[in-house]
Amino acid sequence: MTDKIHIPNVVVPPHPEWPKLSEAEKATLKEKIKRLLKKQDAVLVAHYYTDSALQNLAEETGGCVADSLEMARFGTTHKASTLVVAGVRFMGETSKILNNEKRVLMPDLAATCSLDEGCPYELFASFCDEHPDHTVVVYANTSARVKARSDWVVTSGIALPIIRHLAEKGEKILWGPDRHLGHYVQKLTGAEMIFWPGSCVVHEEFRAVALERLRKVHPDAAVLVHPESTEAVIAQADVVGSTTALIEAVAKLPNREFIVATDKGIFNKMRQVAPGKILLEAPTVGEGATCQSCAYCPWMGMNSLQNLAEVLESGKNEVHVSAELAEKARIPIRRMLDFAENLKRGVCISSPSGS
Repeated sequence: MTDKIHIPNVVVPPHPEWPKLSEAEKATLKEKIKRLLKKQDAVLVAHYYTDSALQNLAEETGGCVADSLEMARFGTTHKASTLVVAGVRFMGETSKILNNEKRVLMPDLAATCSLDEGCPYELFASFCDEHPDHTVVVYANTSARVKARSDWVVTSGIALPIIRHLAEKGEKILWGPDRHLGHYVQKLTGAEMIFWPGSCVVHEEFRAVALERLRKVHPDAAVLVHPESTEAVIAQADVVGSTTALIEAVAKLPNREFIVATDKGIFNKMRQVAPGKILLEAPTVGEGATCQSCAYCPWMGMNSLQNLAEVLESGKNEVHVSAELAEKARIPIRRMLDFAENLKRGVCISSPSGS
């Protein structure tokens, strides 16, 4: 099925090299950003994978550091008229979709995602058209147009219960774009699924054989794996879960050492919640020598204190999603958010008719 789909090659950019700031320069820049946030009636929302300075600044200024699900929720409840999203493009688009009346800025609009880039709307829409009897479920790491073509949007934190719910209703699932997460979900739910053949350049680089060697050196370490990783890496995990779930595992598990198979930007929050614990990077292809990402997303690396200050001063890099497209894309996103809220409250959930 998916061997007939020829997705475009995703060009992975080199990691940006920002000028190294002294502590005094960094402090001055942070104070400037704080003044600009207040002046612009803006709040900073940062993903766990961004630079630690941005994460810390978001928390210091009353913003949000979170996974993509919580980032999506945050802007809908905060009173600020401007949302500044430090992350990748689909996160900025999602914020705009849910808050179309607000201004949404990003430090760099070129900060994209291999999953998003590898799932162009025209090809994906054709794939959906070939399977009209399938419920279309897309991962949040997709464009606004792809979301608008879907029945449900999910994040890694909510994918399992949503797919389990749909499977129990006998629905057939068309899943995109991350095939590794899709196969993981299918294995745990037994859902009937077909897959778009996408993958994340960061998580696909973790290597099972090298991980096995590292585990022998650190036999008491717990292995934490994001489900965008390959099946062979997931098979070695003590905990498989979203960024939030992995952070919670570091805080709650008794282990002193952890081997972490996800973007190493997450170490900042892990060290906050568990300062006495030892965090080890799971090995990647080339083990640091020839890898594309080296366990750090180059697009996330496009966010910095420098371009954050610049965008607040200039007002450039505003995210635009047409009202018509936002209205369509908002439906499957709100479906996910409502499902998550009902799940938390233990309320019975029904699927949309015909999806």
